[in-house]
Amino acid sequence: MNHTTQYAENEVIQITNQIIQDAIAKRASDIHFEPYQALYRIRIRVDGVLQMIRTLSVTLAKQVTVRIKIMANLNIAEQRLPQDGQLAIGNLTMRISTLPILYGEKIVLRIMDNSQHGLSLDQIGLDQQQLNDYKTLLDSPQGLILVTGPTGSGKTITLYSGLNYVESSQRNVCSVEDPIEIPLLGINQTQVNIKAGLDFTSVLRALLRQDPDIIMIGEIRDQITAEIAIQAAQTGHLVLSTLHTNSTAETLVRLSQMGIKTYLIAACLKLVIAQRLIRKLCPHCKIIATDPLIIEEDGQTNQYSQYIAKGCEHCLGGYYERIGIYEFLIITPEISSLLLASDQFSLNQIQQLIIQQQIITLSISALNLVKKGITSLAEVQRVLGENNY
Repeated sequence: MNHTTQYAENEVIQITNQIIQDAIAKRASDIHFEPYQALYRIRIRVDGVLQMIRTLSVTLAKQVTVRIKIMANLNIAEQRLPQDGQLAIGNLTMRISTLPILYGEKIVLRIMDNSQHGLSLDQIGLDQQQLNDYKTLLDSPQGLILVTGPTGSGKTITLYSGLNYVESSQRNVCSVEDPIEIPLLGINQTQVNIKAGLDFTSVLRALLRQDPDIIMIGEIRDQITAEIAIQAAQTGHLVLSTLHTNSTAETLVRLSQMGIKTYLIAACLKLVIAQRLIRKLCPHCKIIATDPLIIEEDGQTNQYSQYIAKGCEHCLGGYYERIGIYEFLIITPEISSLLLASDQFSLNQIQQLIIQQQIITLSISALNLVKKGITSLAEVQRVLGENNY
C-alpha cells in the first residue's frame, strides 16, 4: 500500500490493538507513538529502557492516532492542544497523554498495573535491616516519612507497599494523589482535579477534618503542601509522601529551601528513603566476566566475581526485570542536633554524617547486587553515573 491509501476502520482497530497487545506481552510500561515527516515510529519502554518495535506509514499513523483518541474519549478534532485521559483494555488501565509536535501529535500510553500483586514490603528489594526499620517507623503513631528519587525510580511502589502494610480496620488511612496509580482496598483515595478546583492543598485541608490516622500525599510539590504535611505530622498523624531529589541528604536541604524551619524538620521527619531501579541480569544468559570486581572496603582491597549481560531470547539485551536499591536516612539524635544547631546547614555536613554513621548508600546497595551476581557494574554506572559508585 502507498502512503495515500486509506485503511478500513476494522483494519485500523486490529493494527492498534495488536500494537498495544505486543507492548503488553513485552512487559512495557509505556508506549510512545511518534510522528515524523516520512514515518511514524512506535517505541516501548521495558525495564526503564526505550526500544523501537515498529514503524507505520504516515497515513496509517493518522488513523491510529484518531483510533487511540476515540478509545480514550478524547476530542479527535483538537490537535493543537495537549490532552490527557484514560482508557481500559481488559484488566489494564492506561493513562494517555497527547502533545502537538512538528509533524503531528505524539501520544504516550502509560500502562498501569491495577493489581495489588507485588505490593509486599518483603518483595521490593529492601535488605533485612531496612525492612525492619521501615516497618517499625510505619507502625509509629506520628511523623513524616519521605521517599525520594527521580521519575521512574519506583517511589510509588515503595509508598503503596507501605500503605498495604499499615492498612487495618483500626486505622483510617487516606491519600491524595495525582493520579491514583493503584486502587487499594481499605484506603480512602482522593484524586486531584485541578479543573474542578481540587488541588493538593484543598484536599489535604479537607482530609485533616476526616479524622485520619495515616495520610499519604502523592508528592510534595511546593511550600504550602510541605507546611501542611509537617503540620499533620506534628499533630498526631503519620504522613507518607515523595519528593523529587537525588539523595537523602539533598532532601533535608530541599525542605529547608522550601521554607520549613529546621526545628520542625528535626521534630517531624522520621525517615528519608532514596531509591533507584536497577535492571537484573537475565538468569538464562549472564556470564562471568574475565576481570574481577575490585572494591576498596574498610581500608583493604577486595576482589569479587562479577557477571555481565550477554542477551538471549528470554531477555532484552541481557537484562530481565528490575529491583530497587535503597538508601535509608533515619533521623538520629546526631542528625537532629545538626538541624537544631543553626537555621542553615550544608549538603556536605549531612553527607559527612551519613559517612560517619556508616549508612548503606545507593552506591553501596548497588554494588552489593553486583557482588551477588544480580546486576552488572555497567548497569550500576548507567543508573548512578560513572563517578557515583
